[in-house]
Amino acid sequence: MAKLQLIAGKSHIALAKDISNILKVPLTPVEDKCFANGEVYVRIKEKVRGNDVYIIQSFGTENNDRLMEMLILIDALKRASAGRINLICPHMCYSRQDRKVDSREAITAKLVANLITKAGADRLITIDLHADQIQGFYDIPVDHFVGYPLLAKYLKRKRLIKNSVIVSPDIGGVKRANKLADLFGLNIAIIDKVRKAHNQAEVAHVVGDVAGKRAIMIDDMIDTGGSICAAAEVLKKFGATEIIVCATHGVLSGDVKEKFDTSSVDRLILTDTLPIPVEKICKKMEVISVAPLLAKVIKRINKERSLGELFTWEDKEKRL
Repeated sequence: MAKLQLIAGKSHIALAKDISNILKVPLTPVEDKCFANGEVYVRIKEKVRGNDVYIIQSFGTENNDRLMEMLILIDALKRASAGRINLICPHMCYSRQDRKVDSREAITAKLVANLITKAGADRLITIDLHADQIQGFYDIPVDHFVGYPLLAKYLKRKRLIKNSVIVSPDIGGVKRANKLADLFGLNIAIIDKVRKAHNQAEVAHVVGDVAGKRAIMIDDMIDTGGSICAAAEVLKKFGATEIIVCATHGVLSGDVKEKFDTSSVDRLILTDTLPIPVEKICKKMEVISVAPLLAKVIKRINKERSLGELFTWEDKEKRL
């Protein structure tokens, strides 16, 4: 077992500190600044030779700067002869650009994978990529965890399962909704929506019975919140008695707080894969920490133990 070291990027210091406290491993000090022209400078201030190093960097805002910062951290560690360079990226940037939709577009998720691999990273740990196939873009091991088990535990603890239906906000999320529904033995419903442009979607129809039931919508992320809030209005019109929205990543762009405050959504449950600014916190929001999960992952990788049990939580909790 090599010495374990944790390095925090600027994007989510609070999460890095939580992981550090759980593992009882101090964060390795880093000099990290920008020059007057905006160029990033990084220097690791402790020895890392031969050590098992974990960079904790999530992507929500200032993604280009944070991506460049992470790449420079990788290069600095590589040149300092770190034994293994692991990336803890709970939310990976550019994951929604995973394929060409129109001619002459880039597949930016693949470009980011190339940059990370070429820089010298040895492993990537992430949660709820927007598209599962992005794992194949990387030529290094990718440990792709999912957020719905954490959300399921919350729902169970709060006794929000009885007389509920799991709702997928679009066709692409049916697989995720099915997995959550299977845990509780519930039925699913699907929101059929038409996407007019980037960040713009219109609800067309609801497939499934939601009348007289608590509707639990599950998604990988909340960005502008427009389509989710519109879906909540439709679910209420179709007779849902309560609307709970669960999502792994709270990107929370624009006036999302005002949208949720005035929407038909009764509860908004997120994880802390991204920092949530005070001005974005709405009265309906509750946040679940991913730090305990990521701490377990880091400890198991460092000790060369299997991660299988952490991937198959749902198989061991059938009695939810």
